[in-house]
Amino acid sequence: MVPMELLATLAQPTPSKIVLAVCDGFGGLPHPETGRSELETACTPNLDALANRSQCGVIEMVGPGITPGSGPGHLALFGYDPIRYDVGRGALSALGIDFPLQPGDVAARMNFATVDADGNIVDRRAGRIPTELTARLCARLRDIRLDGVEVFVEPEQDYRAVLVLRGPDLSDRLSDTDPQRTGVPPLPVRALEPAAERTATLVNTWIARARELLRDERPANAVLLRGFAKPPHIPKMTELYKLRAAAIAVYPMYKGLARLAGMDVLDGGHSLADEIERLRAVWDQYDFFFLHVKWTDSAGEDGDFARKVAVIEQIDRELIPAVLALAPDVFALTGDHSTPSVLAAHSWHPVPFLLHSRWCFPDHVDKWGERAARQGSLGRFPAQEVMGLLLAHALKLAKYGA
Repeated sequence: MVPMELLATLAQPTPSKIVLAVCDGFGGLPHPETGRSELETACTPNLDALANRSQCGVIEMVGPGITPGSGPGHLALFGYDPIRYDVGRGALSALGIDFPLQPGDVAARMNFATVDADGNIVDRRAGRIPTELTARLCARLRDIRLDGVEVFVEPEQDYRAVLVLRGPDLSDRLSDTDPQRTGVPPLPVRALEPAAERTATLVNTWIARARELLRDERPANAVLLRGFAKPPHIPKMTELYKLRAAAIAVYPMYKGLARLAGMDVLDGGHSLADEIERLRAVWDQYDFFFLHVKWTDSAGEDGDFARKVAVIEQIDRELIPAVLALAPDVFALTGDHSTPSVLAAHSWHPVPFLLHSRWCFPDHVDKWGERAARQGSLGRFPAQEVMGLLLAHALKLAKYGA
């Protein structure tokens, strides 16, 4: 595997343009009634034609059998070793809303959730409540005080929020309270090392008080916390690869990932159409574009096969022609992980990957999908190698060695 440090020694600025479109949770699994995945079910004439003129393969985000979160999935696509650069979800969520994290802060991603009379989780996302309601609930939770610690509670988007603790000797070595399934109660926070015991006690105290404040709310009468993390420090991919990079995303966490990697974070609006219009508007200002599409993942997590198919068809109908009309030198389309609707969760399955440039050797794939991508000339390879391919096809890498 080529490390990003080697790419940095070869990288050279050029005017060529790269578009990396990441459809969150892109990969799927066959529907039990049809034997076809969401990608294979969708009517995608533009993607099918593009795949026929491109190189295809499948990528491992972390490694065989490892189910990745969105953080390691995206970092791998940007060229980082996702194991070496283990960035917590809480810090990414805070960066996504541009919260001014300070050294020593501990941040956690928070879901508003629904629990029943017995305290068991009914809905881990509280019916995907709107951001406006989340903001009101966050304002209520700001009334909770903890001795010797400042507490910040900020809305992120929809049912998501961010909890930040600020004070001396805090630890992020804490377990999640989200069991990642329904029918069971939220888990208590556990210290993963002795030095974290005090922080675990503080967080559990905060959760208990939050439960009291939310007791009469419906559907958001509980909170789930995960991804406790301190502010991360990683090299900027934009400096390493000598890129003028822009990120266009709707959801805050992906803005946080891009900001961490050194990209300019642009307002993606609220829809795919907004994101496409933003891409057109800034086309002349950058040479690398990270375009994030969230809705494939949301449908997969909800177990909604038909809705995920519809989102894929929208991507085919709206995104593909719009990007190709801009004539990027390199266009790559993939996901940060698979989210099969039949699992209603992230999975360990490799993700389809498509690479289009004038320098590629076309695979002549007839139908875009997981099985077709597996037959492509790129084969199965680590996502960390994607950036090398993008830079090479954009003629942004000098020769290695004499």
